[in-house]
Amino acid sequence: MNEIRFLTARELVQHYRDRLLSPVEVMHEVLESIAGLDPVVNCLCAVDGTQALAAARGSERRWKRGSPCGPLDGVPVSVKDLVGVRGQPTRYGSVTSSPEPESADAPAVARLRSAGALLFAKNTTSEFGNKIVTDSPLTGSTRNAWDTDLSSGGSSGGSAVAVAAGFGPLSLGTDGGGSIRIPSCWNGVVGFKPSVGLVPAGAAGTYTALSTLGPIARTATDATLMMDALTTPTVGERPGTGAIDFLSGADERLAGLRIAACLAPAGMAVESSIGECVRRALTVLRELGAHVEEVTLAPLSEYACSGLHSLQWSVFFAHRVRQMSPLQQAMLDPDLIALARAGERVDGITFAGALAARHQLTLAMAQFFGRYDLLVTPTFHVGPPPVPGLPPSLRCAPVLTSWCNQTGQPAVSVPCGIMDTGLPTGMQIVGPCGADARVLRAARAYEAARGPFPLSPLVRAVSPDEPEVFR
Repeated sequence: MNEIRFLTARELVQHYRDRLLSPVEVMHEVLESIAGLDPVVNCLCAVDGTQALAAARGSERRWKRGSPCGPLDGVPVSVKDLVGVRGQPTRYGSVTSSPEPESADAPAVARLRSAGALLFAKNTTSEFGNKIVTDSPLTGSTRNAWDTDLSSGGSSGGSAVAVAAGFGPLSLGTDGGGSIRIPSCWNGVVGFKPSVGLVPAGAAGTYTALSTLGPIARTATDATLMMDALTTPTVGERPGTGAIDFLSGADERLAGLRIAACLAPAGMAVESSIGECVRRALTVLRELGAHVEEVTLAPLSEYACSGLHSLQWSVFFAHRVRQMSPLQQAMLDPDLIALARAGERVDGITFAGALAARHQLTLAMAQFFGRYDLLVTPTFHVGPPPVPGLPPSLRCAPVLTSWCNQTGQPAVSVPCGIMDTGLPTGMQIVGPCGADARVLRAARAYEAARGPFPLSPLVRAVSPDEPEVFR
C-alpha cells in the first residue's frame, strides 16, 4: 500500500527525512480526501485548511533545513471537539456552546503543536461527551467507517473515523468510560487511554478525574509516537515527574510477561465471534513468549453489577446541566437530559458510597496487578448499533472499559480480528497505573506479529493491494 493518506505517522516522518514527500503534499491529500468522504461519514465539525497548509509550509522549510522541531513535524492531527485549539471554536457537540474561536491551545494541544503536528480539524463528539455513540444536536450522527448504517461509537467517534478514513494518521480523543477505546474497536484502529494525569487534561477533565486525553492512531507504534509528544512539556512549561521512554522495547518479544485474560466477567455475554478473535490474539501473545492465564476476575464481575460508573457519570452531568439556563437546557440532547435527571436523584450519601466503592475497586485491582503484569479482555462485548440513537441495552456504563477510568489505569484497544458481521473488533490490554509504556510495548509486539490490519471497505478501493489476511 502506498496511498499517501494511509501512510502511518512514522512512515510520513521517514519520508520527510528521506525527501520523498513534503508535508504540503500530504496536507493537500488529506484535505482532498476530506472533501470527498467526510460528507459520507460526518466525522469532522470544523476544518481549517488555510492554517493547516500554512503550518505545512513551515514544516516543509524545517525538513529542507534538516531541523524538524519535534517527532510529529508535518504529521496531520485532528482534535476531538471537547479540547481547545487556538483559532477554532470548541463547540462540545452542543448548540448551547459559543462559536467564538479559542485564543489559546489546551495544554495537550500545545504539546502537539510544539512537536510539529499539523492541527487541521476538530472531530465530532456526542454532546459534552455524554455517551458511547457520536450523535449530537449540533452535528448529527457520525457513521462507522466500515458500515455507514452503523454507529461510529463514541464519544470520540469522530476521531476514530477520521483515522480509519485516512484523514490524518493521528487524532486526540478523550476517554471518560471507554470513549477512546470503544470507537477505536468498532472502526479498526488503535485507541489508548493513558494513566490518569499523565496527559494534561485542562478544561476537558472532570472533577471526578474519570476523563483522560489520549491518542487514536492507525497503529500502536503511532500511538506510542503521539504519547511521546503528549508527555513532553513545551518550552516554559513546568516539567513533570520525569520523562517516560515510550519507544523502548519496540522490537522485543514478550518473554516473561505474566498476562491474565478475562474473556467475559461473570454474567456478561460476549458475542462468540468477538471472543474467538480475542482467543486467537491470546495465541499470538503466547507465541511471543508471554505466560497467559485465563482468570475470572471477581472484582470486575462485582463491578459489572454495581452501577458504580453510571452513578458518578450521571451526577457529573446533573451538575453541568444545573449551571445552564432553562433556555439552554431545552436545546440539549434528550439523552443528556435523561442522564442529568438520573443524577439529580442521587443523594450525597449514595454518591459518597460510590466514591468509597471506587477506592475499594482501585485497591483490589492494585492487588491483582501484584500477580500479573497485564490484563487482556475484549474491548466491547458486541458490535456497533445502527444510527441514529443508543439502544437501551447500551445505556449503562460499558463494563469492560469504564472500570479502568475508575481506577485510573492505562488501557489500549488494538484491532484483533473481523467478526462474523464483517466488522472489526478489538482486544483491550490493561496495565497497572504508571505502566503505560509496558501496555504500549505489548500492543506493538502483538501488532507486529499479527501483521497489517485491513482498511475498511469504504476506503479499500483506493488501495487495491491492501492485505486481506492477518493473524
